[in-house]
Amino acid sequence: MEQRLAAILAADMAGYSRLMEADESGTLARLRTHRIELVDPAIAKNKGRIIKTTGDGMLVEFQSVTDAVKCAVEIQQRMKRRNSDVPQERRIEFRIGINLGDIIFDDEDIFGDGVNIASRIEQLADVGGICVTAAVATQIADRLEIAMEDLGEKTLKNISRPVRLYRIGFDSPVLPEVEAKRSISKPSIVVLPFNNMSGDPEQEFFADGLTEDIITELSRHHELFVISRNSSFVYKNRAVNVREVAEKLDVQYLVEGSVRKIGDRVRVTVQLIDTANDAHIWADKYDRKLDDIFAIQDEVTAAIAATLPGRVEAAQRDQLARAKPANMAAYECVLAAKVLHHRSTIEDNERAQTLIGRAVALDPDYAHAHAWRACILGQAWVHNWCEDRDAVWNDIVAALDRALALDDNDADVHRILAAVNVNNNELTTARYHQERALALNPNYDLVVVQQGELLTWLGRPEEGIEWIRKAMQLNPHHPERFWSHLGKAHFAARQYGEAIESFMHLSTMDSVQHAFAAACYGWLGDEIAAAAHLGKIRTLDPQFDLDSFIATLHYAQESDVQHVREGLLKAGIAHL
Repeated sequence: MEQRLAAILAADMAGYSRLMEADESGTLARLRTHRIELVDPAIAKNKGRIIKTTGDGMLVEFQSVTDAVKCAVEIQQRMKRRNSDVPQERRIEFRIGINLGDIIFDDEDIFGDGVNIASRIEQLADVGGICVTAAVATQIADRLEIAMEDLGEKTLKNISRPVRLYRIGFDSPVLPEVEAKRSISKPSIVVLPFNNMSGDPEQEFFADGLTEDIITELSRHHELFVISRNSSFVYKNRAVNVREVAEKLDVQYLVEGSVRKIGDRVRVTVQLIDTANDAHIWADKYDRKLDDIFAIQDEVTAAIAATLPGRVEAAQRDQLARAKPANMAAYECVLAAKVLHHRSTIEDNERAQTLIGRAVALDPDYAHAHAWRACILGQAWVHNWCEDRDAVWNDIVAALDRALALDDNDADVHRILAAVNVNNNELTTARYHQERALALNPNYDLVVVQQGELLTWLGRPEEGIEWIRKAMQLNPHHPERFWSHLGKAHFAARQYGEAIESFMHLSTMDSVQHAFAAACYGWLGDEIAAAAHLGKIRTLDPQFDLDSFIATLHYAQESDVQHVREGLLKAGIAHL
């Protein structure tokens, strides 16, 4: 069985029994036609997955609430037009309910409260209408141009708590998601066809498949402009001059590689080249046993796709260090702001706010800039580096709403939304955005490591450890903070030795990391080591207070909160 958060659309046909009694074969034929021509294509178009069908209804899963509502509105609008010249007594009409909640998958069927609520509210929808829960209404409020009527709290059969419901209005002929074109100086990159150095025709397919997969995975990163496969494969089996390719395709970076079979092993080499000066920025090789060629292809693709964007960003940062802020484009302002944000000081945060504000002013329709503005403001809000916390929080919410409205399919936007919601202790909403980010870009190390963080907060640290280690494998050049996340996950799993080892990888530790290390030693009964870390806390943060520190944690389970508290008490925090 698998459990996850999803948007569930429940639909059924109104008056099914009456229509079947009057004309069984005709009703089934018309219903089948509507399914083939309208309903199923609308579901596929909006990235839905039909989980279960009955004679007169269905359950459909969507990864995005927005996609679920857009699908429902499209179906109801088009059915209304189809029924305009059909006698009332012969019309096929649907009721639709949509909920966001936990669902359990078992043998191609789904269960759980999330499903039950969707089915119940579908029965309360108007014929030809759509009814949604408050969780859905909140997600789409600023993303879709759509009217909603608050129906208040309703008691649903076999659901213990009242559920607030909304009626969706869709009188307008179209339902556009707010869109905006953007013109940004993003890094451009081409992946040339990998060379088959083996003379083995079978490896030719492997080399081509690897190239195509890398192109596909890199395209998930909205901060890269990736040249299409068709343009790239023009250069297959041709001697390549880097400068000529760069000029022809107008790219800043070029990826080339080779595949060589040696006995029962295969070696893949890859290198990233700066086309401006023909300099090699990064290179690596991957040796694998040749037992499952497709598994190797997936593994190497994931490793390369996870590493390349970080190497490109590092190269961009090096160039940026030589640029004057006044001459920066929106993308460059965002990049510089990220660098300052990661330094995590009040002075750098203030400078980051200035730069990200400039990015938004230069390109108001740049979703990534709005998302990072929320992240940078969120850092100030979390650390209390602001005078008016309520006003800053409102700015964070507004920036995130704008980012989502501009680009609901940017993994980074959902990643940042998840992080901000964790910091506001909205773990259910955080899960939704985290799972969206993972679905959009499963090989993005920052998304993968955040999955580990979130699972740790949710009381599943053993799983969290696996995800954090996966992020480290995806990006061997990962940020140092990954070790901190791993240390906290090991602590939550009561693996104190492993936690301390993880924290020891950090070149410097802040007061929070010292607190977790002290708690580890407290549980291990090592008073001397615990006292040393408490001393570091006293130096770094003279105002450190146990209750205030505990209040900054985001554990879903009270036992995990008390685990930290008791560890610090055992370490001697009362004497700090």
